[in-house]
Amino acid sequence: MTGKELLLKVLKHEETSKVPWVPFTGVHAGKLVGYNATEVLTDGNKLLEALLEAHKLYRPDGMPVIFDLQVEAEILGCELIWAKEAPPSVKGHPLSGTDEIPCMCTLPEKTDGRLPMILEVMQKVKEKIGDSVALYGLICGPFTLASHLRGNNIFMDMFDNEEYVKGLIQYTAAVSKRMAEYYIEAGMDVIAVVDPLVSQISPGHFEAFLSEAFTDIFKFIREKRSFSSFFVCGNATRNIEVMCKTNPDSISVDENVDMAAAKKITDQYNITIGGNIPLTTVMLHGTQQDNMKYVIDLLDQLNHKNLIIAPGCDMPYNIPFENTIAAQQAVHETDEVREMLKNYESIDEDENIEVEIPDYAHLNKPLIEVFTLDSATCAACTYMMDAANVAKEHFGDQVDVIEYKYTEKENIVRCKKMGVKNLPSIYINGKLVYSSIIPSKAELFDAIEKAIEALK
Repeated sequence: MTGKELLLKVLKHEETSKVPWVPFTGVHAGKLVGYNATEVLTDGNKLLEALLEAHKLYRPDGMPVIFDLQVEAEILGCELIWAKEAPPSVKGHPLSGTDEIPCMCTLPEKTDGRLPMILEVMQKVKEKIGDSVALYGLICGPFTLASHLRGNNIFMDMFDNEEYVKGLIQYTAAVSKRMAEYYIEAGMDVIAVVDPLVSQISPGHFEAFLSEAFTDIFKFIREKRSFSSFFVCGNATRNIEVMCKTNPDSISVDENVDMAAAKKITDQYNITIGGNIPLTTVMLHGTQQDNMKYVIDLLDQLNHKNLIIAPGCDMPYNIPFENTIAAQQAVHETDEVREMLKNYESIDEDENIEVEIPDYAHLNKPLIEVFTLDSATCAACTYMMDAANVAKEHFGDQVDVIEYKYTEKENIVRCKKMGVKNLPSIYINGKLVYSSIIPSKAELFDAIEKAIEALK
């Protein structure tokens, strides 16, 4: 059985003797052949070379062709900030100052933006390895795309301008369907609707604004004879069940979600679940043995039906390639690796890292601490950090704002010392105020004003 056949059987919810492996290599694939993130996201030849190298090294059963949630935003008029070790981020939001909803006549065409390059690479990858590997086409989900267009205003709109949000989501869902159609035509076996900001809203808001749109998207993908994945980053625990009710073939989650608890819910709906090897503590900063052990432990605690092993999200650019190979070995050669690790105990190097926690009781002004995976690469983190930056612009020297990125070892230690459980989160004066919920401007301003008053 090929890796593709294995993965597709799992997405059909059939019993299999093995669990499939899907590394979300993203721009990390460029690292394998010496190209930076911008190069592999803009040059089709370099992207193709990187994908073929990732295929050779990581032996995937399924793999994405491109992991960039800004492709649609760029086409629709968002300016991008490019980086060498991460996908681009959105700068400026064309709908931030207007209540207009784009016309359906502005849906992406195959000739728009980077689509010609992406579609060509998809077709070439399909020709070269598509018989043995299930190929993923990743599209930006309707809520994250709406946020790219509208900015942080979208979170206030959900309370003050409900009809506008519904209209905007109707438009962005149409964009999602158009992109899915193009990618399926290019040979993609699985369409992953990647919507990290879903983790930042309540189940009530999901059902009010998003359920109908996602249900329609997954129905559309199924009618096109492809498979679907509902891919969400962050602490989506509270939304797993409402996500299941939209009827995707699979759901992908990251390390913020208890995989065993989530699988109990997805099993009730006969939906495959994928994830959730930690991107930083294990894949980026861990050893080969740490990666093997995490995968073995995950396999040992979960029922293998309807299960895919994968990184929690888009893999950081600088992950050591030997760590990903180790994870792959644990999936494909589980018994041998388990025997190899029977006496292994991980070494906690964090004990040697010193971090200074602020003296919160004696601050001169409120300290806003934003704990993120990395606001340059994680969409939910980007909008959480944007909210804090807007507050800084408003309050000026009355407050201090700092971001702690989980990609840095010192900040991993800081999170442990402070008991930070979910990313992104906002703390004010050392106290958790928002955890995996992006606040509206009014909510955050009110919390800061109270903190200012408390220090007087």
